[in-house]
Amino acid sequence: MARRDAVDAIVVGSGPNGLAAAVTLARAGLSVRVHEAAAEPGGGARTAELTTPGFRHDLCSAVHPMALASPFFRAFGLDRRIYLRVPEISYAHPLDDGRAGIAWHDLDRTADGLGRDGRAYRRLLGPLVAHERAVTEFTGSTLVRVPRHPVTAARFGLRALEQGGPAWGLRFRDEVAPAMLTGVAAHTIRRLPSVASAGAGLVLAMHAHARGWPIPVGGSGAIIAALVDDLVAHGGEIVTDAPVEDLRALPAARAVLFDVTPRALDRIAGERMPARYRRALRRFRYGNAAAKVDFALSGPVPWTNPDLAGAGTLHLGGSREEIAAGEREVARGRHPSSPYVLVSQPSPFDPTRAPEGRHVLWTYTHVPAGSTVDPTEAVIRQVERFAPGFRDVVLASSSRSAERMQSENANYIGGDIASGAPSLVQLVRRPVLSPDPWRTPLPGVYLASASTPPGPGVHGLAGWHAARSALRHEFGLGMPRLAP
Repeated sequence: MARRDAVDAIVVGSGPNGLAAAVTLARAGLSVRVHEAAAEPGGGARTAELTTPGFRHDLCSAVHPMALASPFFRAFGLDRRIYLRVPEISYAHPLDDGRAGIAWHDLDRTADGLGRDGRAYRRLLGPLVAHERAVTEFTGSTLVRVPRHPVTAARFGLRALEQGGPAWGLRFRDEVAPAMLTGVAAHTIRRLPSVASAGAGLVLAMHAHARGWPIPVGGSGAIIAALVDDLVAHGGEIVTDAPVEDLRALPAARAVLFDVTPRALDRIAGERMPARYRRALRRFRYGNAAAKVDFALSGPVPWTNPDLAGAGTLHLGGSREEIAAGEREVARGRHPSSPYVLVSQPSPFDPTRAPEGRHVLWTYTHVPAGSTVDPTEAVIRQVERFAPGFRDVVLASSSRSAERMQSENANYIGGDIASGAPSLVQLVRRPVLSPDPWRTPLPGVYLASASTPPGPGVHGLAGWHAARSALRHEFGLGMPRLAP
């Protein structure tokens, strides 16, 4: 049962964004209470034994390209609170002939491995890597504001237009580099090519070469534990098993921040919200879905290309054309015969994930929204394509259909782990067109979820931006110090 006594601020939802908001408010000296519907905090960024005892799997997020790059996590000093392993190979993309695109942390080493396309790859990503902080600042907030670094923003925009339109293949002459870029763009679960997907893919590729794609030792739950510990240390509290169905049921607070979807906010706030804003919440669209399979393995994955063993993340699906065809099928509401599969193999970098000599493998594939299909067999077939004999090392598996993803996390509507389709329109209007989209028209109420800028990912930025807005408008306070 939730406590009824008043506090300065209430946060509803304890995913990375909700906790980032709560930590920021508590560090400003406010009394903060977090209400979480589930039995434990963390949302999708949790770690648990899903297959068999001794094997620890991440429930949703596994590898965190923004863990070292997010302005919130930099201010919070995440890398000083938990151990983040940065693989030398950020991601890899195998092809059927045994070749593979290897995205080394080092951009020049990556380009050198791409042969005749190396120079083109370096010219595409080099200016972004060189100005990573400026790109992160531009893409890590609302796109409505005038960018502080307009030249860098223009460079980024031109590259997104190129890779998101009919000209996406003109820069390259071979198959490997285009496949690599398509693999990162496909994270968005959208029809390809598209400008929004290309932009997201370029950001991910940039981080792969700038700061790397870290894997937290102990699992994604280590990030949540660090946030919870800091919140509690500064007087905040978390109430679990405490779903919020009506804004009026909450105790008095000067600010209430919701780490929920627009659909949920509309239901919880109801007619207290202005009709125009409620229409915007209802107009917000959700995308297609992810379906997930976790594996406990008796040994490492027997990749055909041995370089793949050193990659923290892999994108399986073949050529650029094949991945684009599969994503078109998902957009049409069909399950593709050759699906895109995103793979993380954390146990080579984190021995806490599995018993000695054993491994865990994290995978998801893209499916139509609301799919009830068990993805296990489709995922195994795609892994076997690049690692013959994979079935023989599988000890156990645990699967989640898109429908089950939603049943376990209400923010994943239909299995949409992005909490809203990351279309170009909805990256600008998420969920409203405003320089401060986190602030709602209802006094003291803020939206602080991935349904607001900058969108999906474990970065805490949506919650951080919402908290900063609440501090300014409700309390007349500036940004507090967040460092350990």
